[in-house]
Amino acid sequence: MSSPSSVPRLVVAAPSSGSGKTTVATGLMAAFAGRGLTVSPHKVGPDYIDPGYHALATGRAGRNLDAYLCGPELIAPLFLHGARGCGLAVVEGVMGLYDGAAGEGELASTAQVAKLLRAPVVLVVDASSQSRSVAALVHGFASWDPQVRIGGVILNKVASDRHEELLRDALDASGVPVLGVLRRVAGVGTPSRHLGLVPVAERRAEAVEAVAAMAEQVRQGCDLDALYALARSAGALPDAPWEAPACGTGAGDVVAVAGGPAFTFSYAEHGELLAAAGAEVVVFDPLRDERLPDGTAGLFIGGGFLEVSAAELSANGPLRKAVAELALGGAPVAAECAGLLYLCRELDGQPMCGVLDAKARMSERLTLGYRDAVAVSDSVLAVAGTRMRGHEFHRTVVEPAAGAAPAWGVRVPARRVEGFVQQGVHASYLHTHWAATPGAAHRFVERCRTS
Repeated sequence: MSSPSSVPRLVVAAPSSGSGKTTVATGLMAAFAGRGLTVSPHKVGPDYIDPGYHALATGRAGRNLDAYLCGPELIAPLFLHGARGCGLAVVEGVMGLYDGAAGEGELASTAQVAKLLRAPVVLVVDASSQSRSVAALVHGFASWDPQVRIGGVILNKVASDRHEELLRDALDASGVPVLGVLRRVAGVGTPSRHLGLVPVAERRAEAVEAVAAMAEQVRQGCDLDALYALARSAGALPDAPWEAPACGTGAGDVVAVAGGPAFTFSYAEHGELLAAAGAEVVVFDPLRDERLPDGTAGLFIGGGFLEVSAAELSANGPLRKAVAELALGGAPVAAECAGLLYLCRELDGQPMCGVLDAKARMSERLTLGYRDAVAVSDSVLAVAGTRMRGHEFHRTVVEPAAGAAPAWGVRVPARRVEGFVQQGVHASYLHTHWAATPGAAHRFVERCRTS
């Protein structure tokens, strides 16, 4: 077991999306966990789905490292918080190594996170359509930013022994060692749909098999000893681990958190912040539970693929009624994205909770990206004028887009208002990371006590 500041660590990156980062990162996590190491899983960016596979591989909560949502100054502390007591940390990157928030330079890129963590990078290269050119590609990525240390390459989708020989010969002079070679293997991939990979919670048995296949492929194709030695070369970090600031104002009030297959999008730190603020956090499954947890004083409904389970959620009339009664009674309710849809009157004609006088429907248009927002109305999460950063990720439309008291004024990429604030309800498409603004959790729990 390493001290928090010196935990061995690797960042798994790639030249572009689709190169095999998730397969390699998840496989490495599972393979090292199979060796008896306690592995801390992390994901660069706002994505909620990959961390589900990471959690399955390691038995620990997958945690996000997002420099746009939380600020660069929180990346190392949040990493050390998640990696406390672990023998290895594996960080899966996002998009291409140097791709970050649009128009913001390196902000929120894998490269920036690697530098903030002083971590070596393993570059996963899709070699399926190249041979000697791989050396030029790796050289370019390794030399682009001298502060980013690419410690090795894993070649993915290699066709044959001869193909591998050509690739290795080309890379001999690059100075970047080949630490793994993976062939195409059936059963290793994870299925996708309109918003990316299918979450673990929707395909538990198949996901277990997929993770096992990833681990086996990595064990067979990668030099785990060399990868672990590379991870151990990461220097100590000067930062202290993040701690959820204690503010025990809630006196044990129950905050119910929607979970299960329908609501899989939330950050682990949200629950930790609510608990530190004095709440008793109780997870429930809106697909199966017909009532809220006993003593519920507040409700958090995060994101998920609600459109996939809308019929089942609609059929659970007793719970929809209980949610409506809680919200209309003035209790604090925070809803993000799928939570917003659940509070509407209907989704594609199927009755929802009816808390908000709005309708939701599926759309062909993908809404995706970071948002710079300001609270328009005083709410259970923030006072008007509070600036927060968020992320949108959906193929649905809510009409109207905002209530009489909107939740947010969005400044990037275009000026608009969105979301709903009414009584104790704060409902919006924006996913936010409360570690950046812990006062949101404190304010929410305080309202649970006083409402």
